[in-house]
Amino acid sequence: MTETSLDGRRFGSVGDVEAGEVGVGTVFEYHEDDGEVWAHYSGGAVRRGYLVGTRVGDRLDFRYSQLNDRNETSSGHCVSTVRVLADGRLRMDETWEWESRPGAGTSAVEEIRD
Repeated sequence: MTETSLDGRRFGSVGDVEAGEVGVGTVFEYHEDDGEVWAHYSGGAVRRGYLVGTRVGDRLDFRYSQLNDRNETSSGHCVSTVRVLADGRLRMDETWEWESRPGAGTSAVEEIRD
């Protein structure tokens, strides 16, 4: 894949995440600069979340930290693979695990176009 920047792009979860707190109401706003990636996100059960990490090619590796709607904090690790959908939007398929509590899973986010 030719690398397409994530900078300034918004993504939404394609479904509620089992064992997680991200859901269809969660929106991520990504930034990218020279191999660094970061984002803030909120919506659904997530009041406020942040992620920071790196990108090499189509692979992202980052840590996330978030506050849920019950005022509980949690953190974890995620590896995502970026791909281009047929309509030109980006999708990230994710494998994640909590580091602050038990649980792990897979999820996906797709680019939101207004």
